[in-house]
Amino acid sequence: MTINAVLLAVVIMLGLSLARVHVVLSLLIGALAGGLIAGLGMTDTLNAFQEGIRNGAQIALSYALLGAFAVAIAHSGLPQSLAGAVIKRIDAGGTSGMIKYMLFAGLVTMSCFSQNLIPIHIAFIPLLVPPLLLAFNRMQIDRRLIACLITFGLVTTYMFIPYGFGDIYLNQIMLKNVGEAGIDVSNISVTKAMAIPALGMLVGLLVAVFISYRKPRQYQQLAIDKQARDAVVEGDALSKTAADAQTQSKLKTIVALIAIVTAFVVQLYTDSLLLGSMFGFGVFMATGVVKWRDADTVFNDGIKLMAMIGFIMITAQGFAEVMKATEQIQPLVDGAASLFAGNKAMAAFIMLLIGLIVTMGIGSSFSTIPILAAIYVPLCISLGFSPLATVAIIGTAGALGDAGSPASDSTLGPTSGLNVDGQHDHIKDSVVPTFIHYNIPLLVFGWIAAMVL
Repeated sequence: MTINAVLLAVVIMLGLSLARVHVVLSLLIGALAGGLIAGLGMTDTLNAFQEGIRNGAQIALSYALLGAFAVAIAHSGLPQSLAGAVIKRIDAGGTSGMIKYMLFAGLVTMSCFSQNLIPIHIAFIPLLVPPLLLAFNRMQIDRRLIACLITFGLVTTYMFIPYGFGDIYLNQIMLKNVGEAGIDVSNISVTKAMAIPALGMLVGLLVAVFISYRKPRQYQQLAIDKQARDAVVEGDALSKTAADAQTQSKLKTIVALIAIVTAFVVQLYTDSLLLGSMFGFGVFMATGVVKWRDADTVFNDGIKLMAMIGFIMITAQGFAEVMKATEQIQPLVDGAASLFAGNKAMAAFIMLLIGLIVTMGIGSSFSTIPILAAIYVPLCISLGFSPLATVAIIGTAGALGDAGSPASDSTLGPTSGLNVDGQHDHIKDSVVPTFIHYNIPLLVFGWIAAMVL
């Protein structure tokens, strides 16, 4: 296991990221190192990497359309109005503690809805969070906590609630692959299987809120991007953009709701986030909320909004393809299996730990599940794990590492909103905090689920 190419590639990628090498370069160097260590040679390694990039083209387009859809939602003035209302209440002498926890609840709720109810994924973050940074700064809220709040909603909902992205992860990917690997999943409740791991995520969230980041942290009141400046004017919490939005708030709210419902329905029936975003954007254009003459500008702004995240995700697909091409994921599991020799407790822990390593490198739980299911199902059957425990192990192993991976949209998303003024480091302030508060309890509670189910 110590010379396994997959393990070493992930270690190199994470080490470079922690050394503040750009994530894209870290992924590329890690992939090259893994391929060469596995004996693929430079040509085959690059071919595999490029194949992964081609497979990630749809991801890039989906993210671009998500960004356009999110920017169109911003045209309704809702994010700016929310930020303005919060700061107006602070200026009016409202109870900062109550407002703070209302903000926390709102961010978690929006993060959850973005996965299961309103299919805009992380596109809401760079629109909603920047206008709120001034409020966070005034209340001296540690931005590492905000990253933990958002990541909790992004990860916990898809791994526990079988609806929206949760339906894709739990039913269309996990149960499908577990069934194909040899287990009857017709009577398995994924919610029951993932309830204990989800409880671990909740424990991590509570630790972050009430222990780790409860102390005030000061930030400089630097000029934030145009959204925040439009949203907040000193002495007057509502900007011209938000005030103008109020004059036609009812119409724009109705249009926004129609667009959101349209995007949700299309995504639900076509299983295509790309089509859902496109139809939702079309509603804004057809109703005039986004005028035809402004459509190019809005669309370009959406692409800019999500470009870096999309590019990193494409690179992560190349990394994942190289890891598959090394054919050393199976030896990694076999090597781990030789360590526990029939010990179910040790076996469950090692399988979860390998899931953490693989997902940390690939950066996507959805891409990890098919790899793990094909290997873990026969192993779980031979060790006597129940079907429910097997699903819990695989579902948790896939989700482990999503929070805390430098290449995961669950960490890239919060950074995109919190770092608009350059005071939030992706690795130190998003990756490390979410890794500590979610991967550790998820590993523990996933192990408990494997033992008791």
